[in-house]
Amino acid sequence: RGLGSSASRPREDSWLKSLFVRKVDPRKDAHSNLLAKRETSSLYKLQIHNVKPECLDAYNKLCQEVLPKIHEEKHYPCALVGTWNTWYGEQDQAVHLWRYEGGYPALNEVMSKLRQNKEFTAFRKERGNMLLSRKNQLLLEFSFWNEPVPREGPNIYELRSYQLRPGTMIEWGNYWARAIRFRQDNDEAVGGFFSQIGQLYMVHHLWAYKDLQTREDIRNAAWHKPGWDELVYYTVPLIQEMESRIMIPLKISPLQ
Repeated sequence: RGLGSSASRPREDSWLKSLFVRKVDPRKDAHSNLLAKRETSSLYKLQIHNVKPECLDAYNKLCQEVLPKIHEEKHYPCALVGTWNTWYGEQDQAVHLWRYEGGYPALNEVMSKLRQNKEFTAFRKERGNMLLSRKNQLLLEFSFWNEPVPREGPNIYELRSYQLRPGTMIEWGNYWARAIRFRQDNDEAVGGFFSQIGQLYMVHHLWAYKDLQTREDIRNAAWHKPGWDELVYYTVPLIQEMESRIMIPLKISPLQ
């Protein structure tokens, strides 16, 4: 009996461990290389500023005076993709999305030149007095999403942000490479991004709609397309947290 009991113990331990140890398939490349667009080397920066409520109008005016100068300056390899105020979601908030053509070297070049720009230095100091908090992320584009290009308005924009469980980015990309085809009929898909620096395992989907009712109608219509429900079913377990911002573009935003 003693021999039988001792012989079965390793098998029991092995079986119990198999219940709790997750098997991970080895990958031979970073998910940034597997999911990002290879034909471009653009890097995106998402800036989120929480503004003092009494300063929001002054903040918007200041940004509309200074940001286009950076966007239009030929010596800066960057472009303003869009700039908004949050309408529904966290209030008194500004959201800016920048593109850096050429990746990290372009980002470094722009930051170096801006440090020597006295007008921008004064702008940052004045802007800082208006803020409660700020954060940013560096992002790459998903290869299967539309590239964000200027569009005419008026539109409202929805930024849907997902905090994924670590290790699930590849799964998310595989599912959404199929899911995006369900959301192209009304040209609402603006861009899709995933974080590289800042809060990690973050995904951002940017959508444009005529108004809130149009948003509701388009989203409801997706559920009548065969296959959409299945893709939602498989992606929801990958999410830890999610947030939706409804945003209004500023006058200087290329995305109107």
